[in-house]
Amino acid sequence: MSRPNIVVLGAGYGGIMTTVRLQKELKANDANITLVNKNDYHYQTTWLHEISAGTLHHDRARIPIGDLIDFNRVNFIQDTVLSIDPEGQRVQLEEGELTYDYLVIGLGFETATFGIEGLLEHAHSITNINSSRLIREEIESNFAKYNNEPEERDDLLTIVVGGAGFTGIEFLGEIANRVPELCEEYDIPREKVRIINVEAGPTALAGFDPELVEYAMNRLEEKGVEFRISTMIKKVTEDGIVVEKDDEQEMIPSRNVVWAAGVTGNSIVGESGFEVNRNKVPVREDLRAPEYDNVFVVGDCAVLMNPETERPYPPTAQIAIQMAELTARNLKQVVHGNNELEPFEFDNKGTVASLGNTDAIGVIFGDRKLFGRSASIMKKVIDNRYLLKLGGVGLFLKKGKLDMYH
Repeated sequence: MSRPNIVVLGAGYGGIMTTVRLQKELKANDANITLVNKNDYHYQTTWLHEISAGTLHHDRARIPIGDLIDFNRVNFIQDTVLSIDPEGQRVQLEEGELTYDYLVIGLGFETATFGIEGLLEHAHSITNINSSRLIREEIESNFAKYNNEPEERDDLLTIVVGGAGFTGIEFLGEIANRVPELCEEYDIPREKVRIINVEAGPTALAGFDPELVEYAMNRLEEKGVEFRISTMIKKVTEDGIVVEKDDEQEMIPSRNVVWAAGVTGNSIVGESGFEVNRNKVPVREDLRAPEYDNVFVVGDCAVLMNPETERPYPPTAQIAIQMAELTARNLKQVVHGNNELEPFEFDNKGTVASLGNTDAIGVIFGDRKLFGRSASIMKKVIDNRYLLKLGGVGLFLKKGKLDMYH
């Protein structure tokens, strides 16, 4: 009997953890495992805001795939996925085609623009290592230009962040800490720099505990962040953004526009014949696609309803990792001929948002609130725990956040 082919698409949190677990769960002759990813590294998406602000070097956040999987057990293909044919059980790559018996889709997210004119052309998004490096370099380049211009160019020193969700708030915390260093390096008075956050909703960190939200906004305002809540971004141009509040529009000149206000699933999934909602597959309780028993979907490409709130679970690294662990266990069952699959039950260990390197807010163990340094330490504990789960002590010592108090 031939070994089934398991193909995993994407090496984000969901895809890489599924692959790492599969090589532990399955014996070498149980199945052929193939991982496809366009880069030869996995990266910490939850650290990208630090790279974007220039407070963390990008190499700290990326891990070579060869450090995580055994190439004798897993066939790694560095290539870009173009399309999926679930009927024919084929995946089209730029450099060829794969067939599969079982497929795991973990292709990650894309930026949601909500139809805002000029957003893709003129704003930067915190989406991957390369986009984050570009944000860091653009901001630094604009600070360097400032004293070389014949006239005052306030737009070079105005940083606009669209969105006050997790990514937006965490980036604001990092860039607010970085600005004084940039001012010192490029001989710029701190009061010349503006950091503006624009949020369409009625509050920052929607759905988060109001006491924690107030703490976060107060701390960021102390560092010079200006909040524009209940304010829509109507348009982004080369020269800045047009915002609207109470039917009044205003142009904010800026050469540093960072968009952190929304993601959608991967468009490849949306174009491949699956039942989707905003390019996300509404998976069954065992994380399989509705029409296909041999297709599992994890991470940002999956949407799963929380039975308590009757709303989708937010797409976090925590849920992607738990989805991956379950998918590996369920694939072990089906490979061994057991179709009694385990349902997904999210074990919410808490949520922590950083406000810079030594400050954060969070909720853990259901309802325990954390503020300041204790929350910051917890954030680093969570980051380190993931590295231990993914690659053991060696990876933790190489990439972990070992300086817990700074």
